[in-house]
Amino acid sequence: MKKILIFIVILAPFNVSINGQDLKPGTQIPQPGKGIFIKKAQAYPYLLYLPKNFVADHQHSYPLLLFLHGSGERGNDLELVKKNGTPGFVESMEDFPFVMLSPQCPEEETWDSERLMALVNEAIENYSIDTNRMYVTGLSMGGYGTFDLASNYPGKFAAILPVCGGGQELKAEKLIKTPIWAFHGADDPVVPVSESKNMVEIVNKLGGNAQITILPGVGHNAWDYVYNRAEIYQWLLSHQLK
Repeated sequence: MKKILIFIVILAPFNVSINGQDLKPGTQIPQPGKGIFIKKAQAYPYLLYLPKNFVADHQHSYPLLLFLHGSGERGNDLELVKKNGTPGFVESMEDFPFVMLSPQCPEEETWDSERLMALVNEAIENYSIDTNRMYVTGLSMGGYGTFDLASNYPGKFAAILPVCGGGQELKAEKLIKTPIWAFHGADDPVVPVSESKNMVEIVNKLGGNAQITILPGVGHNAWDYVYNRAEIYQWLLSHQLK
C-alpha cells in the first residue's frame, strides 16, 4: 500500500499597502492619527488592528470596533493601551473579524467625542470600513466615553458595549435606537453599579433597547470577565444599521 503524505502549509498574512505604508494584518500597528486639530487638540494616536484576512480593495469591507481604555492607560506610550481588554490579546485570537482602533487619551484628559469621531472618519477613509457595522466599547473612563460618543453621534454606531461606566441621563434619549449591552461588577468600589443601571433603565423607559449584565462578586475590574467572551463580539456583529 502506498503511503500518502499530506503537507499542511500555513501561510502568514501578506502585508498590505495603504497610503504608502506597509501594514501587516493580524498585528497591532501604532498610528499617529491625522494631524487634524479639533478644539485646538491633535487627533488621538492609536493602535490599528487589521483582520488576518484583510484585503485593501473596494470589493471588501470590514466591521469597525473602537476600543476606549480606562484612566490608567492614559499617556504617550501606546503599549499601555494593551494593559486591559481586547488589545491585550487580539493578536493571539484565531479569527477576529474587526478592524479595531484603540486610541490613547493624553494624561489628565478624558475622552472627547469630536476627536474620537475624527478617528472613526479616518478609518472609514482608509481601512475599507462597513459603515453599517461600526461599534464602540470601553472600560471605566472608556465606558463613559462609549455612552458619550454614541449619544453625541446617534445613528452612527450599530451597537455599543460599555463596561463599568456610565453616562449623562439627559442624553439617554439619543441612545434609544442604539442597542446597548452594559457590564458592571456588583461590588465596584470605583464606579457604582448604579451608573450603568440608571442609564439602561432610562434608555428602556424611553423605548430603547438596552440590557445590563451585573457580575456578582466582581469589583472594578469587570473587563477581566467581559472581553474574553466570544459572545460579546457575536452580539455586536448581530446588529447593523439599516
